[in-house]
Amino acid sequence: MTAARSLTTVAEFFEAGLVAEEKRAEARAVAERYTVAITPSLAALIDRDDPLDPIARQFVPDAAELVTLPEERADPIGDLAHSPVEGIVHRYPDRVLLKAVHVCPVYCRFCFRREMVGPEGLGTLSPAALDAAIAYIAERPEIWEVILTGGDPLVLSPRRLTAIMERLATIPHVKIVRFHTRVPAVDPARVDAALVAALKASGKTTYVALHANHPREFTTEARAAIARIVDAGLVMISQTVLLKGVNDDAGVLAELMRTFVENRIKPYYLHHPDLAPGTSHFRLTLAEGRALVESLRGHVSGLCQPTYILDIPGGHGKVRADSRAVEEADDGCFRVRDFRGETHLYPPEDGGA
Repeated sequence: MTAARSLTTVAEFFEAGLVAEEKRAEARAVAERYTVAITPSLAALIDRDDPLDPIARQFVPDAAELVTLPEERADPIGDLAHSPVEGIVHRYPDRVLLKAVHVCPVYCRFCFRREMVGPEGLGTLSPAALDAAIAYIAERPEIWEVILTGGDPLVLSPRRLTAIMERLATIPHVKIVRFHTRVPAVDPARVDAALVAALKASGKTTYVALHANHPREFTTEARAAIARIVDAGLVMISQTVLLKGVNDDAGVLAELMRTFVENRIKPYYLHHPDLAPGTSHFRLTLAEGRALVESLRGHVSGLCQPTYILDIPGGHGKVRADSRAVEEADDGCFRVRDFRGETHLYPPEDGGA
């Protein structure tokens, strides 16, 4: 079983029945600005007769993406402000992101790195850039965890993943390697024995964070791919974005979290949508999100409770969105206290700066 080629043009979306004739021009305008792609396995899940299909909403281009609000920003969580060398984001003392690749098998319409990913984005690290990134990690003994993200690191071949893991294995202070990926759900055929083996390294504990937003993403094939990872001794956790029209319903959210747990994936983060350009149609207010998360308490097992997270715009880090660190201010804004004790307004007053 081999991975199938993604649909990557509006013409292919149209031929697959994902874009209506009357919306082709709008879809082309979106695709000229932001990369589009969907795997055949995901496309097969979409109900063509349902204009509100939650899978289509996540991946099919929409004219609403052409609307950019003043508070939206190209780098909403401040990756670039904390990137000391290419491919590294060092926002917290004991962990770094290693962004070896900036391509994905699918492109989420709400992606917070949508200005960076895709064929026209930041690209794959060159050998020299990867050397510099690994050297940065090796020279800093405070780095305990390396998080491979991007892009989707599991689009790399097993050979290339093995090479990265072998290099990390030589760094004694790195104890944890975490992969953030959509691949097991969106392209499960890619998760074969060679890829699973490539995620391991001597002396390191590997975590795989699966990004999924709706229970229908857990197809029979996806569940089998997840089982191959967990059965190999790797720990899986979840990552979900709270999205209007996809999972902003207590019943859907509860079913999603239960599905993670049933597949041996511990619910981890439920993200409030970031202020990425052209994504306002996905965002609930913080007040709405907090109420929805609170509605889960007592109604689903504690195993199924994710941590509701806000990434503070500007690169100030994450905060629990339902904690006392987030307090209502005037005019629907919130005062947010970061892990350093500094306070910021959300949405930020400085717009997209």
